[in-house]
Amino acid sequence: MKIASVLQSFQRFGVNLGLARIEELLASLGNPHHSVPIIHVAGTNGKGSVCAYLSAIFTAAGYQVGRYTSPHLVNWTERICLNEQPIS
Repeated sequence: MKIASVLQSFQRFGVNLGLARIEELLASLGNPHHSVPIIHVAGTNGKGSVCAYLSAIFTAAGYQVGRYTSPHLVNWTERICLNEQPIS
């Protein structure tokens, strides 16, 4: 079975795969994603550690760093940090 046929089968249920809708939304908002530097960490293992390291390095270098991680360990506010400080 080819992945293309699997993905096409979702259209029967009203699923419209692709980026066209989000690209249209972003264009109507003035493409804000073009002016915000973002590092997106993805993968199977180590995302939390990589994000923690990068956040610490960039904060120490004077950059303003926002970080979202999930799940939290102790308190849900630690999921969202600004410059290494959990939100209040």
